[in-house]
Amino acid sequence: MRHGDKINNLGRKSAHRKSMLANMASSLILHKRISTTVAKAKALRTYVEPLLTKSKDDSTHSRRTVFSYLKSKEAVDMLFKDVATKIADRPGGYTRILKTGGRLGDNANMCFIELVDFNENMLVVKAPVKAARRSTKKKAVVNVTDVAAETAESTEAPVSEPKAKRKKKDTPADENASGE
Repeated sequence: MRHGDKINNLGRKSAHRKSMLANMASSLILHKRISTTVAKAKALRTYVEPLLTKSKDDSTHSRRTVFSYLKSKEAVDMLFKDVATKIADRPGGYTRILKTGGRLGDNANMCFIELVDFNENMLVVKAPVKAARRSTKKKAVVNVTDVAAETAESTEAPVSEPKAKRKKKDTPADENASGE
């Protein structure tokens, strides 16, 4: 029985699971966005968010602690140089999971997990859309005879005066036809 067991073991032994999460966390930090299953993304989020919080304090102790989890010098350098500067003012919630649907072979739920501050498309601030205001008042009833009278007036043909005869202008084609 798994009473109170809150860790998703992902069908792996502990050493394999820790190694997989370390590799996924390094890839997430280096590439800013990775594609994986939803279960792995949720496990990765709980693994990587404390490391991102620890990266805000650039000290030797925090670098060594993060390196013990990631086991990649490149990922640690990228984390403390690039990522930590962007997430410095964010109080938490550094990752975002975007579900993409089922995988082709086995229909596993797939998703993208990405660092929130690095998706340029989502960072664009759109102007707030003004909500349409709904009126609770009843609309005024329009008298049908008034509408009919208005349309009859607008459909009547306006009486115009006869047009004066226009003088025909000589065109170059007419001059050529006359043989000049």
